Amino acid sequence: MSLEKAHINLYAYTTKKIFERNYIKVKQSIQKDSFSSLEAKKLFQRIVSQVNNGHTRIPFPIPEYIAYAQNGGTLFPLEVAIENGKAMVRKNWSEHTDIAVGSELLNINGRPIKKVFEDIYPQISAERLYFRHAQLENMTLPRFYWLVFGKKNSFDVEILANGKRRKYHLKSIRAVEDFEMKRGDILKHNRNLQFLEKASAYLRPGDFGGDLEQYKHFIDSAFVEIKHNNSKNLIIDLRNHSGGDDAFGDYLVSYIADKPFKWASRFQLKTSQQLKENTRRTRDTTQAYWQSILEHEDGEIYDYDFGFYEPQPKEKRFTGNVYMMVNRQSYSQSTVTAAQIQDYGWGTIVGEETGEYPNLYASIYNYPLSKTGVTVDVSKGKIERINGVDKGTGIIPDILIKDHLLDGKDEILEGLLKSMED
Repeated sequence: MSLEKAHINLYAYTTKKIFERNYIKVKQSIQKDSFSSLEAKKLFQRIVSQVNNGHTRIPFPIPEYIAYAQNGGTLFPLEVAIENGKAMVRKNWSEHTDIAVGSELLNINGRPIKKVFEDIYPQISAERLYFRHAQLENMTLPRFYWLVFGKKNSFDVEILANGKRRKYHLKSIRAVEDFEMKRGDILKHNRNLQFLEKASAYLRPGDFGGDLEQYKHFIDSAFVEIKHNNSKNLIIDLRNHSGGDDAFGDYLVSYIADKPFKWASRFQLKTSQQLKENTRRTRDTTQAYWQSILEHEDGEIYDYDFGFYEPQPKEKRFTGNVYMMVNRQSYSQSTVTAAQIQDYGWGTIVGEETGEYPNLYASIYNYPLSKTGVTVDVSKGKIERINGVDKGTGIIPDILIKDHLLDGKDEILEGLLKSMED
C-alpha cells in the first residue's frame, strides 16, 4: 500500500487492524463501477482519514466545490463554532434573522447535530476530536454538509436560545452570492503592525509562506518601528494562522531570541519512492536537505539536523515583554513557533489550546494515486518540540482565555491587555 510506504509512521494514531477494518468497510460499500472525481475523493478520504493525522489527507475537493457553486449550487445557511461539544451559531445567512448568534443548533432535518457531525468526521483528517472540530469550523458546516449530504433545497432545524427550543424551516442559500461573497474566512492571511495602549506593539506576521524575502522585509521594518516607538510589550498574533515553513517562523523568533536556537529538538524524515519522485520534480536537489532524501534508501527513517539559527544582532532585537496569542485555529508551523517561544522561555503564550500538536507528524508532500490520479497529502517527517515533552495536547497557554464563537469580539486580546493592568 502506497500510504504505508510514504508515511513516516502511518499507525501513530490508529492501529493497522483498525485501519484495515475501515478499509474493508469502505471497499464493501462500493456498489458501482465508475465514480465522478468528487465521489472518488470522498471515497479515498474515508480511508485516509482513519490515519488520524491532520497532515495526511485527500484535500477538500475545492475544484469540484467551485464548479458546484458557480453552477447555481446551494448550501446550508448557518455557520457554527463548536464549544464544549455544542454547535453554536456564529453566522446566520438565512432569511430568519431572529436566529441569534450564540444560540445552539440542536438538529438538522430531524438528525441530532452530533449524528450529523459523525457523518462528516470521515471527511476530516485530524489527530483528535478537538482538532477535527476546529477544521469543521474553519472549512465551515455549509461546505461540509454539501460534501457529505449533497444539494438540499431546504432544512428543518431546531434551535435552543435563552432556554427555549424553537423549530425553523430554512431555505438553502446560493453558494456564491449568499455565502462566499458575504463572508470572511476564519484563517487570516494579512500582515499588520499597530501600536496599542500599555506601550504595546501588536504584530501579525501573516502566513509563514510565500516570498521569503518579502516576508523578511516586513519583519525587519516592523521591528525597526517597534524599537523606534519604544514599545515595552510585544504582542504577536498567531491566531487563525495557516502555518507554513520553519524558515519564516525562525526569522520571526530571531528578533526575540537571546542565543542560537533550533525549531525542533529532533526532526526525523522517512524517504520513499513517492517522496523521491516528488523531490526530483519539484525541488532544488542541489540543496543538502533535498539531497539527503535522494541519498537514503526507500523506507529509511533518519534524523536531519538543521543546526542552530542565529539571533539578530543585539541592537536589532526586541528585549521587552513578549506575548504570543494562539487559539484552536493556530495550525501547523504556528503551533511549532509558539512551542519554541514557550520552551525557550522567550515569551508568554496567551489564548486557548491549539488544535494541532507541537509534536507533529507533518512536513507534508503529495503524490498522485496510481489509477485515479487523485492527489494524497502525506506526512514525511516528525517534529519534536524543543523541550522534548509529548503530553498528547496542543500548546497549553500560560494565560488561558477562550476564543468564544471566533467572532468579532476579541476576548483574547482584550483579556491580555486587562491582565497587563493587574
